[in-house]
Order: sequence, then structure tokens, then C-alpha cells
Amino acid sequence: MACSCSGPEPQFPAPGFRRALWIALLVNLAMFFVEGIASLQSGSVSLMADAIDFFGDSANYILSLSVLSMGMLWRGRAAMVKGVTMTAFGIAVWARAIWVMEQGTIPEPLTMGTIGMLALVANVSVAVMLFRFRSGDSDMRSVWLCSRNDAISNLAVMAAALGVFGTNSAWPDLIVAAIMGTLAVTAGISVVRHARKDISEARSRISNAARAESP
Repeated sequence: MACSCSGPEPQFPAPGFRRALWIALLVNLAMFFVEGIASLQSGSVSLMADAIDFFGDSANYILSLSVLSMGMLWRGRAAMVKGVTMTAFGIAVWARAIWVMEQGTIPEPLTMGTIGMLALVANVSVAVMLFRFRSGDSDMRSVWLCSRNDAISNLAVMAAALGVFGTNSAWPDLIVAAIMGTLAVTAGISVVRHARKDISEARSRISNAARAESP
């Protein structure tokens, strides 16, 4: 949780957080390319959504690294951008699922399941690594939420692959894609709310410091 205006600002970046972000960035970039190619081969909307999410997370990690040593105000602004991006991503997934539903395309389940398992291993590793940073400021919280949502999404993609295989229908893939979109929207709203709080506290801190220094 963010500290109060009257208390001392906590140490940033937290020990080990910068290194964890770099590892998470490299993992997410690699999985973006892997899942992106696999989604084109399989025709899976949920796999495509997960690939786009990997790309979005990579951009978010770069943003976090760029403001890591800055004050709470800039970290809050960075988290605000990420929250809005996560929300927009969820809406885009909903739109894509509706479009594919109208086309009637059935994805290839074996590729979905295999790549989903690989992505799950990658994301669980990152989520475990970032777990101890989940209670930091809004920027650190947004990083944790991205990793948590990714791991949940991978489980959902694997479940969708089984559903497609068992029913020979695109509906399991479309349902999972809709759930992934909902997770992104709700997490994005949570990050935006937390970021607004951090920005407000940072501005109050700056205002109090300015009044204290004025003659």
C-alpha cells in the first residue's frame, strides 16, 4: 500500500525489483513471438489475445523500468497509462471474439494446448518471481496484476483447447477469449483507481513540502 502523506516515502526501487522487471520483460517478448506465430497457425482467438497481452505487458515493463527511480507522481502516472492500456486491451479482445464468432472459424486445439502449456510455465515463473512486490505502489501492483492475469489466461487457453477438441466448436475458444477480456478490463480499472490514489498522495506531498519551504 502507498504510504500516507505525513510518512517517509518508501525505498524505490525495492531491492531486486529492477532485475525482476528485466527478466519479466525478456520472457514476455519471447512469448509474444511464440504465441503470435502459433495463433496464426491455429486460428485461436484466445491464443491471439494472450499473444497481444504478452506484447502489452512487455511495453508496460519497459514503462515501469523507465520511471523506476522517479518519484511517486511519475510512477502513478505510468501506472495510469498501464491501467488504461489493460482496459483497452480487454475491450479489443471482446471485439475480436465477436468478429470471429460471426466468421464461424474453428481453431486447431493441439497447437492451442501445447503453446498454452509453454506460456503457463513462463508466466507462473514470472508471477512467482514478482509475488513479493504485489503490495507496493500502483506501478508495482500493476506489474503483479499483469503476471497474475497472464497465468490465469494460460490455464484458460488450455481449457479452451480441450473444449474445442471435445466439441469441434469454436465456442470454448470464444468464451475463454471473452473471460480474458473481462480480466483485463477489471484489472485495468483496479490499477487506474490505485494510480489515482498514488497521484493524489504524491501531489499532496509535493504541496506540503512547498508550503514548508516557503518563508
